[in-house]
Amino acid sequence: MKKNILLIEDNEQNSYLTTFLLETNGMNVVTAADGPTGIDLTKKILPDLILLDIQLPMMDGYAVATALRKIESLKQVPIIAVTSYAMVGDREKCLAAGCNGYIEKPINPETFVAEISLYLTA
Repeated sequence: MKKNILLIEDNEQNSYLTTFLLETNGMNVVTAADGPTGIDLTKKILPDLILLDIQLPMMDGYAVATALRKIESLKQVPIIAVTSYAMVGDREKCLAAGCNGYIEKPINPETFVAEISLYLTA
């Protein structure tokens, strides 16, 4: 059965690449370009995994992760921050907001699917 991935990402190029990599590897991807839309979609599709950009319009990824963790049906769904924020403390800030993992942009197309697959089997 295909895994359902919700990608919350506002950059079209990043969204295209991520979607292409995941769909090529047999996953179903639903995308949202901002935090509020992502939260609404998450409630509807109950994804197996959420990939979350941190720098989003209207609501940053930290606020999105915090809001998602308050929804009972989503408490066990892994949230992976996929972000260009790579300064000291950024990983910890993502994890403190409710993310289970952290991947720096630009993503490595050769290892990306393997990295997130670890969270799908955990």
